[in-house]
Amino acid sequence: MADILFLMVSLVIGLGVGAAAGFFYHRNVTEKTLKSADERATDIVEKAENQAKEIAVQAKEEALKLRNEAESEITRKRREVEKVEERVQNRQENLDKRVDVLEKKERILNKRQGQIDRKANQIDKLNEQRLAELERIAAMTRDEAKVELLNMVESDSRQDMARIVRQVEADIKQDADRKAREIIVMAMQRVASDQVSETVVSAVPLPSDDMKGRIIGRQGRNIRAFENATGVDVIVDDTPEAIILSGFDPVRREVARLAMSRLITDGRIHPARIEKLVSKAREEVDQSIREAGEQAIYDAGVRRLHPEIIKLLGRLQYRTSYGQNQREHAVEASRLAVIIANEVGADIEICREGALLHDIGKSVDHEVEGPHAIIGADIAKRYGVSAMVVNCIASHHHEVEQECLEAVIVEVADAISGARPGARRESLENYVKRIKALEEVAHSFKGVEEAFAIQAGREVRIIVRPEEVDDYEAIKMSKDIARQVEENLQYPGQIKVTVIRETRAVDYAK
Repeated sequence: MADILFLMVSLVIGLGVGAAAGFFYHRNVTEKTLKSADERATDIVEKAENQAKEIAVQAKEEALKLRNEAESEITRKRREVEKVEERVQNRQENLDKRVDVLEKKERILNKRQGQIDRKANQIDKLNEQRLAELERIAAMTRDEAKVELLNMVESDSRQDMARIVRQVEADIKQDADRKAREIIVMAMQRVASDQVSETVVSAVPLPSDDMKGRIIGRQGRNIRAFENATGVDVIVDDTPEAIILSGFDPVRREVARLAMSRLITDGRIHPARIEKLVSKAREEVDQSIREAGEQAIYDAGVRRLHPEIIKLLGRLQYRTSYGQNQREHAVEASRLAVIIANEVGADIEICREGALLHDIGKSVDHEVEGPHAIIGADIAKRYGVSAMVVNCIASHHHEVEQECLEAVIVEVADAISGARPGARRESLENYVKRIKALEEVAHSFKGVEEAFAIQAGREVRIIVRPEEVDDYEAIKMSKDIARQVEENLQYPGQIKVTVIRETRAVDYAK
């Protein structure tokens, strides 16, 4: 029992000692922990305070920098505003000064205007007084004095007028050639039509002279085949790089030209190929003839013609007379006939159709004997053309009697188209007649001593007697002669009329 009690006391004591030891140990640990925590807290606080101080210093520096920049900007803006205000103030002052100057000038001008008005009134009064005094001295009114003055000047103005006219003509003489060219070009533009030479040959170019042997062929078989197929003669001579196609029928010659050009381009020249290409060329020419005929009736405004007549019209494309293309001549004559018919009240359609078909016989006159007018009338009658149109065709060269006004109009239109400037080559006989007519017109005026037509009839020079014709009359005579030439003569282009008045004083030293 005692042992147990001792053991228990020992145990209690041991527990007490252990508890005390644990308490003190825990206390020591706790104190160390708290001390360490205080130290860390103190460090953190110190670091935070240091960072806060640094941030505050940076913030103060940044704020100071921004403040300085803002103050600099404000100062700059203020200076600019001050400069603008200064400029505005200067301008305002300048404007005020200008307004003052303008007001002063306005007052001066108003004052001067008043003085001018007063002087104008005084001048008007003085003029009235002067006129009244002049009328009193001259014993006539202003109108009477004006008439008297004009009568006095009129007699002296003739020589002055002639001198002025001569001066004006001398001034424009430098531009005379240019003006003449412009007039000629304008006339050509209005009335000129395509001109072709009336020939019976066509030249076909060759790439080389070696091609001539191939065209002739072995023993001449190729050239014989070509002539038989086309009906034209092929002339192979010394002309370099060319051959000549000769024939009176222009349509056949055109067919031969096309076929020969195709053969030269193709290079295969033999009788079978020749016949094929000639046939094809004939088809193309026939198509071209139909198109030319249709274009002719379209240009002339004629309708309802037989296809064969249209084809004959197209053949006129390859026919010329005195250098004038006959298809174009027919269309031109038709248009002229319509203009004349409108003026005189004739049947327009008969004139239109008759003038278009008046030379239709020329398309076959190398195949049919007789005048082309009669041939054309027979063709037109055969294809149902009206009797009046047939008479227009047959009578336009007076082979038959003209039965209607329209026939006369067709004849006139044909003559105008053939005789206009540049349409045909002029014969020597007509040229000589025109030269004589020019000289006769000049000699018909009083005071003319000599008259000469020069420069192929483009100028006539008249020498007058100076004792009968003065300078003014010479100028007037040139204009009168030019006017009479225009009214009485037919001529291409223009004719210059020059009147020469010359006074010679001759004496002899003995």
